[in-house]
Amino acid sequence: MRNILARSFRRGLLGTLALAGLCTAALLAPQRAQAQDKITYYTWDGYELPAFHEAYLKEHPEGLNISVFGDDDEAFAKVRAGFHPDIAHPCVDKLPQWRKAGLLQPIDTSRIPNWDKIYPIFRNMPGVQADGKVWMVPWDWGNTSILYRTDLVKNPDMSWGLLWDKAYSGKLATIDAVHDTWIVGAIMAGVDPFNESAADIKKVSAKLREQRPLMRMYTTDMTSVEQALASGELVAAMTWNASYADLIKQHVPVAFMHPKEKMLTWACGMVVLKGAHDMDKVYDFINARLADDAGEALVTNYSYGTANSEAYDKVPADVKAKFALPADPATELKDTVFTSAMKNPQAIAAAYARVKEGG
Repeated sequence: MRNILARSFRRGLLGTLALAGLCTAALLAPQRAQAQDKITYYTWDGYELPAFHEAYLKEHPEGLNISVFGDDDEAFAKVRAGFHPDIAHPCVDKLPQWRKAGLLQPIDTSRIPNWDKIYPIFRNMPGVQADGKVWMVPWDWGNTSILYRTDLVKNPDMSWGLLWDKAYSGKLATIDAVHDTWIVGAIMAGVDPFNESAADIKKVSAKLREQRPLMRMYTTDMTSVEQALASGELVAAMTWNASYADLIKQHVPVAFMHPKEKMLTWACGMVVLKGAHDMDKVYDFINARLADDAGEALVTNYSYGTANSEAYDKVPADVKAKFALPADPATELKDTVFTSAMKNPQAIAAAYARVKEGG
């Protein structure tokens, strides 16, 4: 979610897939894609897999235009500057920003047969429904917590405080994103992460300044973090659950913590842009992405959760456990902190930048 999804997805599967029938929209083109018979989808790098919308490609063999971004801020800036996709894939915490800028049109859920399959916990996230209208179709989600080496960190306190433990100075890492590190800093400072006053921002800044000398790296490159954990260069790091799955496959002794202060949950989904030029195809695409087989493909390929409850239930329990995914999201995710829009985001971003720079 947020800049937190800036992760390298292009591994073996993506390296061998030929995206037949798809053409990538030019990233710098302010005008609509030249082929007006194709809709344009703007999504996270790696989320363009044909396996996620097979039904659409069967019904529309001409394919679609796909353009990718690395983080939410990049996506928002590009669309606001004049890029015109039909469908985009931001995360829920950024949804109010897109709405406020007048970029979105409401979604007609009567045209989405699987709408009721979406877990209510995602349908009811702040911003997904507002002013009596629906603005996003939730699609993917995951958790943020501490991934640690069980052989190098013995019997830790199940707390985010591990990332402030001076005993591991220089062997810790955190995600370089406000909607991860800052939120956890706020939690540890006793501040509501989503309703911070100027005084609260100072408290969180002070807490993160305590942490900064202990950090080996601030990064969104999970591949580097995983390699450092595997080698022992790092003993603990803030990651997403997919990193746990990757290291378990490599037989690295790690655990994905359930902090007493609660892990974070992020969610992203599909929005429809104003001026979308072929609404029949737009809904065909949304429905293809929300199909059960697409949801299963998301879980098995990327180790993240699908918002489609029936698709999620089809994934074997042992597979979900290997990915550090909950057996029952409807109940277990209630005991997590859902990332959402933050009050005073510009002030927070500036304060976070100052902390990283040593200020």
